[in-house]
Amino acid sequence: MTRYRLILGSAIGAALCANPILAQDNAPEDLLPPEPARVTEPLPDYTRDAPRPAPQPSVEDSFDDIRMSSGEVVQQLPVLVREWNVAQAKQLLAFIPTVAAEGLVPSDYRAEALSAAIAQGPGTTLNETASEIFVWLVEDLRDGRTPMDARRQWFVVDPDPDVLPSHVLLETAVASGDIAGTLAGLNPVSPDYARLKEELARTTDPAKRKLIRANMDRWRWLARDLGKQYLLTNVPEYQLRLTVNDRIIKNYRVVVGKPGRTATPQLAEMVEAVIFNPTWTVPQSIVKGEGLGAKVLNNPGWARANGYKATKGANGWVTVVQQPGPGNSLGLMKLDMPNPHAIFFHDTPAKALFARDSRALSHGCIRVQGARELAMTMAMLGNADSREELPAIQQEVSEITASGKYTRYPMEKQWPAYITYFTYGLDVNGELRQFDDIYGRDAPVLAALDAPRQRDRARETSEEAVEIVDDLQTT
Repeated sequence: MTRYRLILGSAIGAALCANPILAQDNAPEDLLPPEPARVTEPLPDYTRDAPRPAPQPSVEDSFDDIRMSSGEVVQQLPVLVREWNVAQAKQLLAFIPTVAAEGLVPSDYRAEALSAAIAQGPGTTLNETASEIFVWLVEDLRDGRTPMDARRQWFVVDPDPDVLPSHVLLETAVASGDIAGTLAGLNPVSPDYARLKEELARTTDPAKRKLIRANMDRWRWLARDLGKQYLLTNVPEYQLRLTVNDRIIKNYRVVVGKPGRTATPQLAEMVEAVIFNPTWTVPQSIVKGEGLGAKVLNNPGWARANGYKATKGANGWVTVVQQPGPGNSLGLMKLDMPNPHAIFFHDTPAKALFARDSRALSHGCIRVQGARELAMTMAMLGNADSREELPAIQQEVSEITASGKYTRYPMEKQWPAYITYFTYGLDVNGELRQFDDIYGRDAPVLAALDAPRQRDRARETSEEAVEIVDDLQTT
């Protein structure tokens, strides 16, 4: 992710008064510090402000060559067994009970077998037992204990196994002797996770503890570190957060997908551009299935009033495109974040829906209250290298918006966007609360917590992407 400095605050003055995010007095002076991302390599002792570590063993050093009789190397496999001494194994044994504080199940990690191996002393049994238990702990702390088939409509591919490979962590921990520190450093760095952990420690109600554990695990399904700046929607909360340096700079009410086929899936994508005055190509499920194509062709006056243009091909195929304008189903902007589900954040002419408490009303895409402000903010943050450049970008975007013409405004510095599903956690005001399980996605996760730990879990879901067919304002 490109690093850049963007100085914001009240000193920007009147040129930015139209954008409250960029003009607010309490905006951070440095939204994007020029430090590298916190997750860069495995650390024996992870802390958020830790100094850069000494070089660790290379990935290549943690592989064994598979050779043919001729001596030719045909494959490399990661080494998942290392030599352990008794002191290191005892440190691992002492660590196992501590995972209860992270919402995991200590009995999953074969403490009795490890104790027996320690009693036998150094050797093959100790090496294999300790290595296997260590890797299991890595997998659950880094990736989450919940198997993929219990993560309904979860299409995020966690990057952590690539950034922090199990075999490298194993080698690093044994080489450094810091077994506990290496494992403890795998926890998510989000303050939301830390608050859930605190709540788990003080809660005795079994049902509440289980719900907290499920949502702690959901944090592990994401990247350990979400980055310096990002957009995050918690679907059951109906809120979008613009977050910088772990602070919510601005939050927006959102409308999300209705339960059922058009429920909003969970994604991690990159916002590449802002589209001002978008067009909307109507899906054939509506053009043909709901008769919109015939209506547009047979009633040109109604079509003009609603901004629809229809084209009929030689084979009878009808294409309908809604033109830019305040009545467009996508409103006056959308954030372009290409994905196979056709999910994005956008404006809407149906402003009244934002006043409702329960806002699972769309066909899957996320409608944003204050979308024009968000669009302006993203255009600025995605392209400015200094505060001096901000007024010119604001002026350009204002002219584009006023033109009424479809315009794709690329973001040189793209932002990650996370669409998540937490049913217990911090709300936008920093208060812990439970959110309605609007899509019924808790049950399989809660059941997985009671089931035996699964080995060899998949990293990607086997569910098919459900392409959201439209976001027509039918509600």
